[in-house]
Amino acid sequence: MLKLTINDKEIEVPRGTMLLDACQQAGADIPTFCYDPDLKLAGSCRMCVVEVQGRRNLQASCVTPCENNMIVDTESANVVEARKIILELLLARHKLNCMVCEKVGACKLQEYCYRYDVKESRFAGEAAHFTREDPNPFIERDYDKCIMCTRCVRACEGITGAQAINVKDRGHHAKISTIFDGKLADSSCVFCGQCIMVCPVGALTSKVSMGKGRPFEYEKVLTTCTYCGTGCMLELNVKDDTVVGVTSNRDAQLSPVNKGALCVKGRFGWDFIHYKDRLTTPLIRENGQLREASWDEALDYAANRLNAVKAQHGPDSIALFSSARVTNEENYLAQKMARVAIGTNNVDHCARL
Repeated sequence: MLKLTINDKEIEVPRGTMLLDACQQAGADIPTFCYDPDLKLAGSCRMCVVEVQGRRNLQASCVTPCENNMIVDTESANVVEARKIILELLLARHKLNCMVCEKVGACKLQEYCYRYDVKESRFAGEAAHFTREDPNPFIERDYDKCIMCTRCVRACEGITGAQAINVKDRGHHAKISTIFDGKLADSSCVFCGQCIMVCPVGALTSKVSMGKGRPFEYEKVLTTCTYCGTGCMLELNVKDDTVVGVTSNRDAQLSPVNKGALCVKGRFGWDFIHYKDRLTTPLIRENGQLREASWDEALDYAANRLNAVKAQHGPDSIALFSSARVTNEENYLAQKMARVAIGTNNVDHCARL
């Protein structure tokens, strides 16, 4: 164990702990852009700098290992000034259209500019223009809002393994790009949206949810994805009793299976919920016509017909075909009903969507 003093508070941490984790353990709120606990460390944005007594330079706390007897100040005058300059540099190439940005209220750049009272950038000049239309149905790429934290690159590589994007060029001309600066659909992108999940600003957002509401307007309902039996957890974003989007819950205790990661179906394929032709009540066919029925009537009808077929032709004249769109527990009950209640082993399941 190592002993440190952080903002006049003494703490102990295991050897190998990064300074950022120690500061957070001490109750310090350290701003970060490039840092993500599930991604490879980058140490590039420098927003997490702190002042360590005896060190000539400010230290990027996310990549600085703790040492014994360190004395750390997380909000000294030098630290605050450095963070303000970093924010001004980011604003120099950031499209400031917060009025219509999908990420307003959940944007880290907006949050930190407010926190450190940074209203404008003194670094004026011609800004680079990186954004162009990407004709895919899922991901809006507005790289004029990009702050080059590279979270999206590391998530694409480290979580999904697609390696569809990386940093192109250097300096003021650096940007996130696919191979040969092409379209996402022509790359190895699988449209999982992990890049949207980790983006701290409005550079990457969901086209499916665009214009349907702001993050602070949503009620977030934690639920299980219905597309397969993996059991991924996700948050349905609900506004005015209508599902308008899906976001990740990255709490490992609440989402132990996927820790926020989703596939293209789980993140973007939720629009069937309010599809105009979706059945909302059971239907029974009489004389060639379908009529609405109550659940009790429909279940009794199905049970009576199954019993009649079983009595006339035997249990093996019946087969049960289940779906990957229900939970593993429901599929277990379905096969139990077939084998025990009906008495047949004719059970199959569509695990392919």
